[in-house]
Amino acid sequence: MTRVTIHEAKTNLSRLIEEVEKGGEVVISRRDKPVARLVPIEQARPERKPGRFAGQFDIGPEFFEPLPEEELRLWEGRDD
Repeated sequence: MTRVTIHEAKTNLSRLIEEVEKGGEVVISRRDKPVARLVPIEQARPERKPGRFAGQFDIGPEFFEPLPEEELRLWEGRDD
């Protein structure tokens, strides 16, 4: 972990980002008090792969038919 002042962070931002990209951590301090931390962004979810579920289930033609009026009202939040 690297500790730098705000001035050092502004002056060396590119170098500090390179350090973070390699898995490091940078703490930025003001008057010897830590106020911010630079850390790598973790990927929240795995990459999506098109066609991953191909052939595992069927969607019938009724899926594409319009909804009945009563159900459509519920989806739209109408209380006619």
